[in-house]
Amino acid sequence: MADTKDELAGVVDLFGGLARDELEQALVELAFKQGKKVEREAFAAEIERAVEDYYLVKAEYAADGGAEATDTLLVAGPAAFPTVPENGEDLPHILDVPDRELDREGLGEAVADRLYEEARTVAATGDADRAQALLDVSYDLEAWAPVETDEVRETLDRAFE
Repeated sequence: MADTKDELAGVVDLFGGLARDELEQALVELAFKQGKKVEREAFAAEIERAVEDYYLVKAEYAADGGAEATDTLLVAGPAAFPTVPENGEDLPHILDVPDRELDREGLGEAVADRLYEEARTVAATGDADRAQALLDVSYDLEAWAPVETDEVRETLDRAFE
């Protein structure tokens, strides 16, 4: 099983992106390969923390190539250093997950929008610890996707005042 947020990102990165239920199934399979017994539900909180901290990000994906029906996938985010956990390299041979093409530029813009909105909230509340974490993510995001986050940093400066 993945023990860190970077390992969660590593599992997702093996496939390019996974739906939440696919990630949970991958983690169950990984735990089995590692000789650990866990319940699928045990992963929910870890996945949520990884999303909250930008180790995983949500991406909208048109499953059939059309614009109407979309699925939400989790992909390795800007704060992650994806690390494949022990036995993780076997997962693509175990799970039947289709190949998916993601719009990385659009994903970067969506993450930048989310980061900006969260920065506004953090600046309004004056939460300096979360502001520092988001400031780090703003730099990671610029390296991860072709986006600018100067406005996010300017907004976060208010939390430090």
